Amino acid sequence: MGKVYYISKNVGLGLLVLGVTALATIIALSAVYHKEKAKNLGSPAGGSSNDTSTSTSTAVPSTTTSASKELWDHFRLPGSIVPVTYNVTLWPRLTPDADGLYIFTGHSVVVFHCVKETDLVIIHSNKLNLTGPGAALRGLGHVTAPAIQKHWFVENTEYLVLQLSRGLAVGATYALHTEFQGELADDLQGFYRSEYEEDGVKKIVAASQMQATFARKAFPCFDEPAMKAVFNITIIHDPSTVALSNGKDIDVADTVIDGIPVKVTKFEPTQKMSTYLLAFIVSDFVSIESRQNHLLIRIWGRKKAINNGQGEYALNVTGPILQFYERYYNASYPLSKSDQVALPDFNAGAMENWGLVTYRETALLYDPLVSSIWIKKRITSIIAHELAHMWFGNLVTLRWWNDLWLNEGFASYVEYLGTDYAEPTWNIRDYIVQYDLHKVFLVDALASSHPLSCPEEEVSDPAQINEMFDSISYSKGAAVLRMLSEFLTEPVFARGLSSYLNTYAFGNTIYTDLWDHLQQAVDNTPGIHIPCSVHDIMNRWTLQMGFPVVTIDTRTGRITQKHFLLDPDSVVERVSQFNYTWFVPIKWMKAGVEQQQYWLLQETDVNSQMRVSGQDWVLANTNVSGYFRVNYDLENWERLLSLLNTNHQALSVINRAQIIDDAFNLVRAKIVNTTLALRTTKYLHKERDYIPWESALRNLRYYIFMFERTEVFGDLQAYLKQRIQPLYEHYRTLTANWTKVLTLHTDVYNHITVIDVACVVGVRDCKEFVKTVYREWMDNPVKNPIQPDLRSTIYCNAIALGGMEEWDFAWRMFQNTTVASEASLLRGAMTCTKLPWLLNKYLGYTLDPNKIRKQDATATIQRIASNIVGLPLVWNFVRDKWSFIYEQYGKGSFSFSGLISGVTRRFSTEFELQELKRFKEDHSEVGFGSATVALEQAIEKITANIKWMADNKDQVWKWLKEELS
Repeated sequence: MGKVYYISKNVGLGLLVLGVTALATIIALSAVYHKEKAKNLGSPAGGSSNDTSTSTSTAVPSTTTSASKELWDHFRLPGSIVPVTYNVTLWPRLTPDADGLYIFTGHSVVVFHCVKETDLVIIHSNKLNLTGPGAALRGLGHVTAPAIQKHWFVENTEYLVLQLSRGLAVGATYALHTEFQGELADDLQGFYRSEYEEDGVKKIVAASQMQATFARKAFPCFDEPAMKAVFNITIIHDPSTVALSNGKDIDVADTVIDGIPVKVTKFEPTQKMSTYLLAFIVSDFVSIESRQNHLLIRIWGRKKAINNGQGEYALNVTGPILQFYERYYNASYPLSKSDQVALPDFNAGAMENWGLVTYRETALLYDPLVSSIWIKKRITSIIAHELAHMWFGNLVTLRWWNDLWLNEGFASYVEYLGTDYAEPTWNIRDYIVQYDLHKVFLVDALASSHPLSCPEEEVSDPAQINEMFDSISYSKGAAVLRMLSEFLTEPVFARGLSSYLNTYAFGNTIYTDLWDHLQQAVDNTPGIHIPCSVHDIMNRWTLQMGFPVVTIDTRTGRITQKHFLLDPDSVVERVSQFNYTWFVPIKWMKAGVEQQQYWLLQETDVNSQMRVSGQDWVLANTNVSGYFRVNYDLENWERLLSLLNTNHQALSVINRAQIIDDAFNLVRAKIVNTTLALRTTKYLHKERDYIPWESALRNLRYYIFMFERTEVFGDLQAYLKQRIQPLYEHYRTLTANWTKVLTLHTDVYNHITVIDVACVVGVRDCKEFVKTVYREWMDNPVKNPIQPDLRSTIYCNAIALGGMEEWDFAWRMFQNTTVASEASLLRGAMTCTKLPWLLNKYLGYTLDPNKIRKQDATATIQRIASNIVGLPLVWNFVRDKWSFIYEQYGKGSFSFSGLISGVTRRFSTEFELQELKRFKEDHSEVGFGSATVALEQAIEKITANIKWMADNKDQVWKWLKEELS
């Protein structure tokens, strides 16, 4: 079990006294507010407080230099004191004050143990003003607290520091009381403000987003994941609103404070938990609910959305997903209720706050008359991801952010299992290959990648922490854990996981604790054999970056592995204790017959069974269960290409996708010739499954990006038209000329893709079809004739083919829709116009939250950059507005790093590389925040693009001409 702190009888009595005085303090806070509201929010507060509540004015020390060795100059807490409980009362004002600011006031009592000698209390606090008596410290039990001599804020490390008159007693328990005021800003961080309009009335929501380092913006706290405590939350709010928090409300009372009628909602104590999982919301939202055994499940959102049934689907799948996880983890859901809330403004896609999960509206609300099957799949996957965290991450929490990968990678893996249970006809498990594994390969094949688990000292300040929320942590983490589950078998993996969760419930761990429990499960399961310990195998996948390319020579049976790099000339500066070799589990087949799994433990080995002759062929990494790429001798490649052209269904769907993806990326790494990769696409005129097509188009999209501004593009477009035309005709027939709605998911996905590509490459009548059906909608806006599943591609193509009239119509529909997913489709479609002046106008809209919400701004900029016409406009815009963009999004947005990679995706010339380097130099003083690593990766990718173009342009053009002739 995790470490438990026991509260003595005297401590309990002390807490009771603090609770009784809470209401008096609330009343006092109202008076304090009127005195304090004129102050500049977030500036350091002067004065000092001690345990007798007297104070004297004192100068506020300036933030010391980076060379200082003072405890408050380190981003990590010193660990001298450890919290036990918090009593937090917050009062958000949902109307602006005389200065136009939305503020909140509050007070907090944190009870903590002293575990090391110290005469300082260092606690996180960011953009909060101390008010009234400020801070007071008292001892609990028979302990007398030292006086607070002075206090100050440290802006860089976001601390409130209290200098004490003497040291705290080791082993003693104290209570720190603070009163404070902050701004309920619209920055989507901490305790923030969300706005929306309903029936012409502006509505304000007070919401929270604490991950990763924003709880300190709501109240002073020990804001590190290992600093778990029990939270007692009370919210004061307008009587017309409802308050939510992690626990159930246990007391709701109407009262009057300073002449203002208010409602006071008190919530049950939370389980012992981390600050980043705390949540509270004040709104006029409504809910629908169900009960699963004794568990209350509720879906909350805007009145119009919930009353129109948009929460029904989420409610229907939540119960089954929770039941699945209870069985999978062999552990009951640890809370009394499960609230899920759709917020109009939310920075992340969703957040796993324990018992109060928050979502973007597009990630929770589903309208069956308007929303596509893609939206339904996304909603189910995100719900499954967040509910997986209720145990893995919330019940058992990683000690520090350097191991974030295990938390997010695990949820990203088991979301496929939860979704598959809720919707078994979707066959969703296979999609991890394209959505996670193939996607993250492109990042992990860079010399600037990073290991899953970094040393703690590499992840200390908030920007470094936010950088960890990347595709390595999520997608590589998911792929590596899937590989681990595959070679251990799913039952063994689940037993080890259950043991881990039940052992460390309500505590913190490091990733190796999971390896220990998985090893115990292996040891206790007859018939499970692995070549060495789980630790030895997995350390090579987690403690060094990258992955291998496994090369099999079927003439000799020789197998080799090598660190795979997209640019083989790049220099890997990060040293690996394992010399970039891995223990590789290879599942394989010979001529269609599954063989016994083979472990590659050395850089080179020989397996005589992999020798073949005649027409026999070898395929390694069957079902793409391993995190590696595969190369073969040329003869085996020829046999696989022949198989694709003559009997492609002899290979599984995901192995067909794997062959394409491996071949194209082996070209980029200069391992095989570019024509070999192109030849993997020749059979596509016979392919009807979505996953291989998606793999081919994703890889050909790189060719499009590289050649779109060159003379090669016309022939590439013509070749794509040849490949896609039969698929287009197949789906036109299957849908009776696009009138019949398809039900099989792979067909739905594929016919969306086929229309999109066919219109771009000029397939006969595709353009006329999208223009006609879009015009029908324009002529009768009340009734949209476009199938929900086809809207994304038809909107985009119709706007691209049209002019101002089509764009303006989309803008009006965007402003008027009450369905978030429809608004999202329209927002994206408007980036497709080919009119530069419209794109420039749209870029300006991204700076105005009244037009484009802050949560959508960077994504909209990226979408405009994906338009070949918009690319130079965005590049100029980003360089010109960088200081503003960075200030708005660079310090806390998980999606911010995507802005740099999105803008530079097409860069492939020396001139563009030098421009990016100049941009880096010109804005070094402003900084790049959570996009710092993305900037370095962009430079590396562009360097590789330049080399690839020099090596492959002529070969590709020659091959295309030959195929077209």
